Amino acid sequence: MTLPVVIVGGLHCDARRQVVDRLLDTVPGSVALHHDLATAAAGTVLRVVRDASGELSRGETPLVNDCACCALREDLVPELERLAGSGLTRLAVVELWDSVEPKAMAEVVAAHGADALRLTGVITAVDPALVLPYLVNGDDLAEAATDQRTVGDTWARQLEYAPVLALVSGDEADDADRALLAQLHPTARRVDADSGELAALALAGFDVEAAAAAQHPACALLPQEADEAGVTTFVWHGHRPFHPERLYEALEDLCCAAARSRGRFWLADRPDTLLAWDAAGGALCVENAGPWLASLPDAAWELVPPVRRAAASLDWHPEHGDRCQHLVFTSPGLDRHGLQRLLESCLLTDAEYAAGPGSWRQLPAAFDALLDPVS
Repeated sequence: MTLPVVIVGGLHCDARRQVVDRLLDTVPGSVALHHDLATAAAGTVLRVVRDASGELSRGETPLVNDCACCALREDLVPELERLAGSGLTRLAVVELWDSVEPKAMAEVVAAHGADALRLTGVITAVDPALVLPYLVNGDDLAEAATDQRTVGDTWARQLEYAPVLALVSGDEADDADRALLAQLHPTARRVDADSGELAALALAGFDVEAAAAAQHPACALLPQEADEAGVTTFVWHGHRPFHPERLYEALEDLCCAAARSRGRFWLADRPDTLLAWDAAGGALCVENAGPWLASLPDAAWELVPPVRRAAASLDWHPEHGDRCQHLVFTSPGLDRHGLQRLLESCLLTDAEYAAGPGSWRQLPAAFDALLDPVS
């Protein structure tokens, strides 16, 4: 018999604790497992196991390669398997530390606990009044010297990965807060943290591969156009490549134009490379996400997951294939017309476009510092 496991994450620690407590109260035989990374400076991670009646045990696990998150990954599955082996636990609730992203932990549980564990849900706990303040926060998390994440981008990934958002109630949240949340993750099931549905959703089932595909830049389920309570989502498409130098010069204005923006794009000097755009809190991450399908030989298509092929077909162009600009900007007070003008000004002009791919490759390689940093 396998042990159901639900992951509850989110930077809103009070909201997260409320959701975990609700699950412990409503699911008989449920146990919560939490790794406290606040002790990492002393060389250990504190593990606490509790149920609805209180704390059951606590212990310490040493850092792995001076990394607290690595210690969490190493310790998590054995502890869950121990709970499964007792035969007394009906549901294991993994309460993540503030800055830990659920995707990584979901994949650890799914990959290493197949015989004894079954991941049945991922929930992000949300205080709606804090969604915007956290999203626009560009402060470094500084969990480790090598951690380059900010509060904003970490919160965005926590929010967008989970299929269930558990909302705590409060008088501070308004219609704009709720509209922002709905536009950032329109496919999520939003439930009240005190709802009787929460336990059922925690046990509903979770597909790690589908969740990863939904976040991959090549086939992400990006939000659609929306405008409500002063919050706007602007979806911009284009089938002409960006001029690398003009786009690079516009990056600061583009990433500060919205609380959240993401998508995929292509540069004229890198016509075979699918580039990922991910911005929050005024910070932008641009990454090489592999090749466009149109750049691959026909034989390689059989090796590409069906979901990727389906996503490519939606943006297919008779000349460029799946190469496209597909960027989504979400924010209160968004200047969509100004944003559209700025984006279009970064595309190749008619004359530059007519010069053809051979000429495009000779354009200034302005993104080399971001995409090919010298180690």
